[in-house]
Amino acid sequence: MDATEHIDPNDPEAPVHRTAGAPPSAAAVREVLRGVIDPELRASVVELDMIRGIEVGADGAVAVGVALTTLGCPLRAQIKAEVESKVGGMPGVTDVAVTYSEMTQEQKSAAMQRARWNARAGAPDTEVPATTRVLAVASGKGGVGKSSVTVNLAAALASQGRTVGVLDADIWGFSVPRMLGVEGRLAGSDGKIHPTERTVANLSDPGGADGRLKVVSMGLLVDDESTALMWRGLILAKAVEEFLVKVRWGEMDYLLIDMPPGTGDIQMALARLLPQAEMLVVTTPARAAQKVAVRVADMARRSYMKVCGVVENMSAFVTPEGESFAVFGSGGGAALAQEIDAPLLGEIPLEPAVSAAGDDGRPVVLDRVDGAAALAFRALAERITADVLPPIEMAGCTARIFETAAANLAAKRTG
Repeated sequence: MDATEHIDPNDPEAPVHRTAGAPPSAAAVREVLRGVIDPELRASVVELDMIRGIEVGADGAVAVGVALTTLGCPLRAQIKAEVESKVGGMPGVTDVAVTYSEMTQEQKSAAMQRARWNARAGAPDTEVPATTRVLAVASGKGGVGKSSVTVNLAAALASQGRTVGVLDADIWGFSVPRMLGVEGRLAGSDGKIHPTERTVANLSDPGGADGRLKVVSMGLLVDDESTALMWRGLILAKAVEEFLVKVRWGEMDYLLIDMPPGTGDIQMALARLLPQAEMLVVTTPARAAQKVAVRVADMARRSYMKVCGVVENMSAFVTPEGESFAVFGSGGGAALAQEIDAPLLGEIPLEPAVSAAGDDGRPVVLDRVDGAAALAFRALAERITADVLPPIEMAGCTARIFETAAANLAAKRTG
């Protein structure tokens, strides 16, 4: 690699600032890698000291060395994909190469000790399992249909037979319970809150297991939906932290977080609490909305959160006869995707049924399954599960080592 930047990734004084358009520093790459979580050890690959070197070329090519507990680890491909995804999403990066080495026995012991300490200390700090894919749905401004995208995408994922959590982090403007048709107050036991659950029929495989939605919102705690919450930003961020730490989420394939519009304390708190989270930015065809949404992407990247893609909501209205009308203009989603260097994952057509179904607590993706918007939401869900953020398929890596060791020990004792 030519003109590489050699920086000790363990140096806390290493600079992380870079100018726009320039390749990132090795220290910045290392910070992004904190979002790569080993699903079994439930800790960051950086915290587990699995990163063995970072080199950044002047042309933006990045090489990352990863030390595994064993070179035959079944999660090797998963970790490689995560590293490539996180680092490849950084501005200025043109290529990502991952090389492997195997930990020494001392290094394995240290990693296991760290993992045991994390488990004893209650790590991860939240109740969100390390195997859950976390997607923060954000927008630069209100009124672009961010909550509608969140609930319909969640319902579309659940209709694949998956278990999907929905966290309404828009504390002031909570609307998820009404849009998903869930009622009542959140219950709990043993000091933990239990999400409100809803079963979703499996549309992908009618003979397969149904999906589940697990919903947590301030709207399920207040006495009335019209109650105004007059809280400052830091209190709002603390409420989101409580929802992540005090809610017994259980196993989930995905957790979708309906973020408040703009940038602020809640966005920064999420990046700190869930380093594995990735952001989906929602905009409309209007260029004004696109310009505001750029700030959300900038905030995410400054917080070392990958922006996995853009969704253009309220795209052209299509009549039953097939005529198309660009009511809110055109090109905003594509322009935003190009400006922030992220893929345009979907364009949701403008359809009055989306709003009406949300008001009635029946997401359009489940209520009008053959409608244009429902088909677009399901296509978005399929793209996310297939390419963008596929569910983690657990295959024992360190667990197999422990199983083998336990079996050998038992054989010695009986022999």
